[in-house]
Amino acid sequence: MSCKHVNAAELRPPGPNQSVYREDCTQCFDSIDDPAGLDVCLYCFNGGCVAERQHALLHAQKTGHPLVLNIKRTRKKVSRDEPPQKISKLAIAAETEADRYDTTTSVKCYECGVDNVDKSSGKLAEVVDAVLKANTFARQEEVKAWEQEMIACEHTLCLEQDEARKIESQGLGQCSMCDLKENLWLCLTCGNLGCGRAQYGGVGGNSHALSHHDAVHHPVAVKLGSLTADGTADIYCYACNEERVDPDLVAHLANFGIDIADRQKTEKSLTEMQIEQNLRWEFSMVTEDGKELRPLFGSGFTGLKNLGNSCYMNSVLQSVFSIPEFSQRYLHSDDPPPDTSAPADDLETQLRKVADGLLSGRYSKPDSDVIVSEDSPEVPHQKGLAPAMLKHLLGRGHEEFSTMRQQDSFEFLLHLLQHISRSSKIASLADPVDEFRFAMETRLQCLACKKVRYKVDEQENITVPVPIRRKPNGAADGEGDKKEEFESVTLKECLDIFTADEIVEYKCEACGSNDGFSKRTLFKTFPTVLAVNARRFEVVNWVPTKLDIPVEVGDEPFAFDAYKSNGLQPGEEELPEETGSSSTKFVPNPEALSMLEAMGFPRVRSEKALHATGNADPEAALNWVMAHMDDPDIDTPMDLSGEGGSGGSSAIDPEKIENLGNMGFNAPQARQALKETGGDMERAVDWLFSHPEATGDFGEDESADAGDGQAAKSKSVPGSDTLPAKFQLQSIVCHKGSSIHAGHYVAFIRKQVPGDNSTSWVLFNDEKVAKAVDVDEMKKFAYIYFFRRV
Repeated sequence: MSCKHVNAAELRPPGPNQSVYREDCTQCFDSIDDPAGLDVCLYCFNGGCVAERQHALLHAQKTGHPLVLNIKRTRKKVSRDEPPQKISKLAIAAETEADRYDTTTSVKCYECGVDNVDKSSGKLAEVVDAVLKANTFARQEEVKAWEQEMIACEHTLCLEQDEARKIESQGLGQCSMCDLKENLWLCLTCGNLGCGRAQYGGVGGNSHALSHHDAVHHPVAVKLGSLTADGTADIYCYACNEERVDPDLVAHLANFGIDIADRQKTEKSLTEMQIEQNLRWEFSMVTEDGKELRPLFGSGFTGLKNLGNSCYMNSVLQSVFSIPEFSQRYLHSDDPPPDTSAPADDLETQLRKVADGLLSGRYSKPDSDVIVSEDSPEVPHQKGLAPAMLKHLLGRGHEEFSTMRQQDSFEFLLHLLQHISRSSKIASLADPVDEFRFAMETRLQCLACKKVRYKVDEQENITVPVPIRRKPNGAADGEGDKKEEFESVTLKECLDIFTADEIVEYKCEACGSNDGFSKRTLFKTFPTVLAVNARRFEVVNWVPTKLDIPVEVGDEPFAFDAYKSNGLQPGEEELPEETGSSSTKFVPNPEALSMLEAMGFPRVRSEKALHATGNADPEAALNWVMAHMDDPDIDTPMDLSGEGGSGGSSAIDPEKIENLGNMGFNAPQARQALKETGGDMERAVDWLFSHPEATGDFGEDESADAGDGQAAKSKSVPGSDTLPAKFQLQSIVCHKGSSIHAGHYVAFIRKQVPGDNSTSWVLFNDEKVAKAVDVDEMKKFAYIYFFRRV
């Protein structure tokens, strides 16, 4: 049928870098697999659902984009008995989407009321064909998931090669120092062939390529078995100790008479083997007697698909959205969606989408694509929801979270909470992160004159040290090597260490003594939800190494009363207020500073770390450095003079203050943030969210009246100071693997399971959701603990 819009000037095919949302709705998880299909806007390529919520119709009405391409996908009937072949990068003959599904399309116009517009009319043929051939938004993310992002380095860019010579083919078949004929690495400087390190999957290696580098310091080698005719290969820089890219690989190989066009890939690449290794990191989904864990379905029991090393995000999202305040804030399934013309790029919309997906129960059902024999009692797990749009938004512009590499789940939690707070301020809605906020009070007492000072800082979490006590003899692992074992510790012991007295080196401005201060930090108030990160790391050869130290945490409520600060006590004499640059000048602890510099950290980073962690503990400073390596100002020198900024308030752009004011920050706070970040708006916003206690009280804000200044000083402290303060464990994020940058994350959440009379622990392992077993054992090795005040 005809439509008057088929030749509209706005109709054009999607560009190569333009996202096409043709798999699921941008405002909910309804998809092309639903009976009504998905409507893809032919103007901006937004995907909208058709049934129930009619997000496609709402989009057309809001944007004035009437033409859409409706896409429906149905599973083909499979005649064979075995399940379809799993799609993977390594599969040579993996099933395509066309092999598995029947797809039907039609064009309709919301304005003309035509449901079957002729797809060959006007500009439609070209646009429809381009939409169907374009990579979907989710596919773009999946492609990244299989490729580790690597860059060139100075050693590959400035590689100096020995005089050109031809290496005969027989010289490329065996390590020059042993009999190995696979896992061979060619030195791109001199042409030496050496075997690599032993690798995942039982690939042998005696590290002779590394030995060659250690002997002659030639930096770059290429793995011969990974060479492909299109010029890709594994490149390793031993000087950087990183995988790299060699832009001139073809020329560098030609120096040794190797024509890359003749090469065939014969071995898995390092990336492919790492992916296989990560996929093997599975928490057991079977009981002791070998039976599959019982899958759970329904509201609050919806799994998330792994987008490629995204289990760190999935486990945190499951934990956070199990908190009642988050469901109250974001679960608005029956309300009109947020007013935005680009829902895929709107954080508020995507957070509501995830809340609806996880909590509504609409998508929690067995995977219909999994074929189970009729006589099998087992029920398939879920297909899982793909939160690709939320991941893209949260990772956009972030050096780590924008990649598809495995990341630290605790760092992601902090990143997520920061973005939620920012989104809530802009949307003028309640901030659920308030439930995490509380105040810690630090007491400093001069060891000489005994005068004290109390300082209050707002926080959203705590990181507790886990003491390391090795057992004398480790147990043998499957390969005969001794595995380190550690004595168990209790959560109470970790908290005792966290809140214990320590000595810090400060000069007392009251008595002039250099004896130092005793320092102790306790809770001034308690949050509703307490996030605790267990720090199980040890620095080995300057590299943080994860240790499997069991921490005993019970299911019963745990009293925190002993960790509450009582504030200034009768008879205590306060230190005078800090005044002038001389009294506030920060002097880095020389011993701790030298230790950090000996580890290879620049002085600027070392000073910042000591300033942020109390100027005494090198280990705490090291952890701070590792957690802030990606800060944009990590290498910007600190102002150690104590003068608190480089210029008066008149140097701050009033327009920037106004813009920050529109985000919910008052003028003094905005001015302080801009002074701390050199006037950079984006960094100022990040600074404000990482310093929620900031009042902007410099004593120099002449534009503020006395009443406003007093209000800033008496700013309410978050949390509650009432006792008793009992907390009960509600969820945990567990990590399996020796490094936070590999391995696998899952979440265990305490929930009311249908059919059970009491709450039970539920395992969320990406798309798999099941009633958990052996939770007590898993709690011992949790990485993040979420407690709720009861």
